[in-house]
Amino acid sequence: MRARIDEIVFDCADPAKLVRFWAALLGGTPVDRSADWSYVDVEGFTRLAFQRVPEGKTVKNRVHLDLDAGDIAAAGAEAVALGAELTGGVVTDAQGSFQVLRDPEGNEFCFVAV
Repeated sequence: MRARIDEIVFDCADPAKLVRFWAALLGGTPVDRSADWSYVDVEGFTRLAFQRVPEGKTVKNRVHLDLDAGDIAAAGAEAVALGAELTGGVVTDAQGSFQVLRDPEGNEFCFVAV
């Protein structure tokens, strides 16, 4: 049997707020299914969903999204304007460049350019 990814789910404190951040960043229309569950269908990608949990984030994500930004500086500035936080500077090596950010609830993600 082979499974396929149906959606990627983020645990969070405020699903409605977080889905609007990601919808603004990636495109798509935010949907609030309930006060505890929101999602956005991102064109060309799987659904991102956000579920309310009682505990806060305490450690680094074990999984994160790498987003092809093209212009990392411009993408980072836009993300910050939407509520993200930059963590460190742009890192460049022989494989390309990346910038680590945190969404409004502290979930790490990267803008990449290869």
